[in-house]
Amino acid sequence: MKKVVFGSVMAVTAVTAHAQSSVMLYGIIDVGLSYVNSAQTGKVGQHLNGGSQVALTDAHATGLSGSRWGLRGEEDLGGDLSAIFVLENGFMVNSGALAQGGAEFGRQAYVGLSSATSGTVTAGRQYDPVVFSLQQFSAPYWAGYMSAHVGDIDNLANTNRINNSIKYVTPSFHGIRAGALYSFGGVAGNQTQNQIWSLGFTYSGSALSLGAGYLNARNPNVSFYGNTPNKGLATADNLGSTGSATVPQSSPAFAGYASASTLEILGVGASYVLSQTTVTAVVTNTRFEGLGSTSGPNPFGFSGSAFFTSAELGVRTMITPTLLTGLAFDYTQRNSVKGDGGAKYMQLDFAVDYNLSKRTDVYALAVLQRATGRDSLGQAAVATISGFSPSATDKQIGLRIGIRHKF
Repeated sequence: MKKVVFGSVMAVTAVTAHAQSSVMLYGIIDVGLSYVNSAQTGKVGQHLNGGSQVALTDAHATGLSGSRWGLRGEEDLGGDLSAIFVLENGFMVNSGALAQGGAEFGRQAYVGLSSATSGTVTAGRQYDPVVFSLQQFSAPYWAGYMSAHVGDIDNLANTNRINNSIKYVTPSFHGIRAGALYSFGGVAGNQTQNQIWSLGFTYSGSALSLGAGYLNARNPNVSFYGNTPNKGLATADNLGSTGSATVPQSSPAFAGYASASTLEILGVGASYVLSQTTVTAVVTNTRFEGLGSTSGPNPFGFSGSAFFTSAELGVRTMITPTLLTGLAFDYTQRNSVKGDGGAKYMQLDFAVDYNLSKRTDVYALAVLQRATGRDSLGQAAVATISGFSPSATDKQIGLRIGIRHKF
């Protein structure tokens, strides 16, 4: 009897010792019907073919929140220190396929230590500090991926995560937080090849919020754009493609710059809350430097630098506690590369989101874009709303109605 009692006490003690550990299953399912007035189907010579399209798609393409499921865990280690981890899988709810290029945990996969007084250190596949510091000021924060600046040129819609990285985020001090990330290139004999580093800063006040971020990626065709299972090495163009007679182009705004030795993204943003209305502004500069290096193919013989400046002004309002509406205008301009005169992209974003409950909402999105000039593929610039196949012309309209459920 003494042995039974002793064993029972030890079992209760073990349960109590682990009572401060937790693992949570969470996720989002977001699916909708999308329409685009012009989507490429291929090209014959220099002529682009295309037509309108209606499709049932996951939000990874054009919606509010890409479908996902994840595990988030925390263990109290005592003394204001906790061990944490996140494993987050992205998938296409309309087909069941893996998102993020076929990566099992392509959205996030990291483990680390967290302290309320000292900050958080994590290692793995993670969001970079530019996303952490600027996404909240851009349209993708409330209008989804299709509202990203042309082709998500500045990654504010979080198209690309960072592999092999260590990140540190400070605790909040009077509304101020900062973060830093370093990704190891892992190349023997060359410590800077394929490396990525990034910094971010945010301030959150009662009405005014500010943010700034910077990212520097060496050999971005491999390190930044080529870090998922469906991507290739330096011999492939991981930024996009020139298309074919039966395959549409991909990311024509910047696909021609795969040979850049360095990618730099710098941005600042701000928001101001007026009762139920929030006004936002964000400006970014994305630079593909050292064109003509061995980082990727260079079929158009580019040299020098290509840089995109994007500016966005937005406003969103909670008309009722359950109904949000928002409008944004963004303008992106690229410099002249190899005497092509550059390119310009103007875009209007609109969203309406209605909450049926705390977990379920329905929404409608609309994006209109117009392109002028010459794009990176040496052709008259075509409109290219993020998530859709590029237009066969200089104009494109994307519409979506969808439903999102969080669990």
